[in-house]
Amino acid sequence: MNRDILAVIQENIHTFSKGQKKIANFILESYDKAAFMTASRLGKKVGVSESTVVRFAAELGYDGYPDMQKSLQKMIRNRLTSVQRIEVTNDRLGDQDLLSMVLQSDIEKIRVTLEELDRENFEKAVDAIVSARKIYIIGVRSSAAIASFLHFYFNLIFENVCLVSANTSSEVFESLLRVGEGDVVIGVSFPRYSSRTVQAMSFARDRKATTVAITDSEASPLAPISQYTLKARSDMASFVDSLVAPLSLVNALLVAVSQRKNDDLAHTFRTLEEIWEEYGVYEKVEQ
Repeated sequence: MNRDILAVIQENIHTFSKGQKKIANFILESYDKAAFMTASRLGKKVGVSESTVVRFAAELGYDGYPDMQKSLQKMIRNRLTSVQRIEVTNDRLGDQDLLSMVLQSDIEKIRVTLEELDRENFEKAVDAIVSARKIYIIGVRSSAAIASFLHFYFNLIFENVCLVSANTSSEVFESLLRVGEGDVVIGVSFPRYSSRTVQAMSFARDRKATTVAITDSEASPLAPISQYTLKARSDMASFVDSLVAPLSLVNALLVAVSQRKNDDLAHTFRTLEEIWEEYGVYEKVEQ
């Protein structure tokens, strides 16, 4: 089901049974909490049986309650305010070991990313980047860290890389002024998605550039305006965006590109090592 689950509930609420209406009203009012409740817990919260909750999910057209829950979680990630994120995280954690839960969650996101990644899209994106006339990278807010990381290493590999300045909308378009056919624009954005990144990618697509999205799902606004979508699972850890899996995907992208540029890269790093040694860029550590 691709439609917003809240819209589906609102449209059909008049057809629900008394128990189902209780579930529907709770989800409409507290979807941020309902998304992380088990069927049993949700049933107890509204005063119905677990089987009523399961039937409610089927009534909405889902394969089961976990499928409905997944749809709710996907929907809310771009809706929640920072305060709501903190409240949801507190509910999810309860008395659990915070450190273990966060790290295990990150491990799971990398595992799922590996399983779901479109290998053909990945290889095509690598081909486009290696043969690009110029490479533009944009990511703002929390995604700026990933964009900056990618730019740092691409700048060592290529001579034609630009990290798009995105402090204001005007700066974005000024940075992309000469973008066109033969160029590659890489947009990085995860919930809550940046409108500035979406605008930049749309502008680049209209100028016939190849667009590569690094984002979380096909529901991302970057997906329909990108030729290649590289998906990595992200999650919210309180008000903080967990971007471990996206960073791992970027690492894989860097390694794949560097292999294609192996000979040039070896020469570049031999030169850099001489410069770093001469100017003492790195501190020498006695073993």
